[in-house]
Amino acid sequence: MHALYATEAVVEPFFCNYGLNPDYRPAFEAHGLAFGAFGEDGEVRALELADHPYFIATLYVPQARSRYGQPHPLISAFVAAARQYAQGDRDLSL
Repeated sequence: MHALYATEAVVEPFFCNYGLNPDYRPAFEAHGLAFGAFGEDGEVRALELADHPYFIATLYVPQARSRYGQPHPLISAFVAAARQYAQGDRDLSL
């Protein structure tokens, strides 16, 4: 996710009442989930599975920041990965 955003800090619209129980975070990390976005309070806002071509989950809504001609970086990356996959390229390194 860091490479897709190409910046150190991002502010995203957040309207979710759900979250990760911090007690389970070490177990998730031990099985390959990487937590890459956090709220001001340190709560997880997004995660990714590094060994997967495109597995990113967010608790914020990237589409709320997309505009015509300026799609959100996560949406652009998803479309690019889907296009590669549709064209037969199964090595979807982003």
